[in-house]
Amino acid sequence: MKLLYLALAILFASDSSAFAAGGSSVFGTVETKATDLFRNVKTIVFVVGGFGLVGLAVGAIFGTVKWKWFASLAIGLAILAVAGAIIQYVTGKTPDFNDSLA
Repeated sequence: MKLLYLALAILFASDSSAFAAGGSSVFGTVETKATDLFRNVKTIVFVVGGFGLVGLAVGAIFGTVKWKWFASLAIGLAILAVAGAIIQYVTGKTPDFNDSLA
C-alpha cells in the first residue's frame, strides 16, 4: 500500500508536459505511428466502401436495393472522411495539405 502511495506521489509531482513533448520522445513516435495507421486504415476502408457502392449499384440495376445498407454505407464513409479534420480541429493542429486522406 505504501508503494502505491509513493507511485501516486511521484505521478503527481512529475511534470507531464515533459513527457508529452514531441520529437524523438515516446509520445512523438506513438503519434506518428497512430497517424500512419489511421491513414492506411482509412484508405483500405474507402476501397472496400467503393466496392460496396458498386454492389449497391448492381442491386439498383436489378431493383433489389437495400436502402438501409446504402444509408449505413454513406453515413459511415462520410464520418470516416471528416474524422481526420475533426481530430485536427479538436487537438488544435494545423493540417498539412500534402495528403488528401488525412
